[in-house]
Amino acid sequence: MSKLKKALEKAREARGDQVPEHLISTGTAALPAKTAAAAMPQVIEKPLKPVYTTTKVVHCDSIFLRKNKVISICTEDAADRLKILRSQIINRMTEEGRNTLLVTSANPGEGKTLTAINLAISFSQQFNRTVLLVDGDIKKPSIHKYLGLEEGPGLSDCILGKAEVADVLINPGMDRLVVLQGGHPRTNSSEMLGSPSMKTILKEIKERYPERFIIFDSAPVLTSADPMIFSGLMDAIIIVVEAEKTKQEDIKRVFELMPNRPFIGTILNKSLD
Repeated sequence: MSKLKKALEKAREARGDQVPEHLISTGTAALPAKTAAAAMPQVIEKPLKPVYTTTKVVHCDSIFLRKNKVISICTEDAADRLKILRSQIINRMTEEGRNTLLVTSANPGEGKTLTAINLAISFSQQFNRTVLLVDGDIKKPSIHKYLGLEEGPGLSDCILGKAEVADVLINPGMDRLVVLQGGHPRTNSSEMLGSPSMKTILKEIKERYPERFIIFDSAPVLTSADPMIFSGLMDAIIIVVEAEKTKQEDIKRVFELMPNRPFIGTILNKSLD
């Protein structure tokens, strides 16, 4: 058993019942297990294919995406692992009609942003679901860099009333996926994310389309207060940990800082198992 897996087990014991006990490994990810029948994708008759009229459409360069390890579009094996992870998340969240997922980590560099991007793309490949990927790390926004998009107005600007959400959304040339960039970096990110304006924006994007699933990328827990504020607004939270790097005490500290939050699992990133 790897050091990280031992750390995860100890962290789970330390936090009690906040996260389900049984985990299922997919090589690069781990989430609470479900039955095989529950994980089967839904069969639908006609795929959703939104026509974007106000949303800006920017076709991302596939070569650039591959270089940045956007694996959802790269290899069949990687895409299949993401589908398994996607099914587990859906099974956990649709039981109560939840549709907002926060992706964070203990420390910087553990893969949370790329995980959020790949999950969003995988979710959008479902024919009956649209996805909004939101860069909630408004102090250091980076989703646009991974996708090769130009820096521009986004979430931070909307919170300050300098832009409307509908005017800054971007479709990266993929069906059923829309991106809300972080916008211009702000140093007072915690105050902004905890503001009434942010709550109004969240309510708007949650309720506008019933088939929409929203994935938020957030700052790391141990270097920013932002995820602690964000976590109170989310339906579910996933923690990304890096194999053989994330420390046991860091994992334990994450759950201590965010008690009684809706954690649904842990994604093991960069695992060789």
